[in-house]
Amino acid sequence: MLPSTLKRFFWDTPFNAIDRAANKNYIISRILELGDEAAVAWLLRYYSRSDVYRVVMTSRGLSQKSRNYWKLKYHVT
Repeated sequence: MLPSTLKRFFWDTPFNAIDRAANKNYIISRILELGDEAAVAWLLRYYSRSDVYRVVMTSRGLSQKSRNYWKLKYHVT
């Protein structure tokens, strides 16, 4: 289960049904796209840098604007 502070970013999904491991790509992309500083800090504590990198490079859940931001922020090429 995710922390209740993240519930507002998953308004369109049954929150209690989201599994941290099974839905990690969805969680990472949603938080990178919509999350605030606290949500991103939680994300970086819970998921590995390689998980986040993979989502930044491949997720359809990220807008091009967000993808570019995260690529610049983490020096991803």
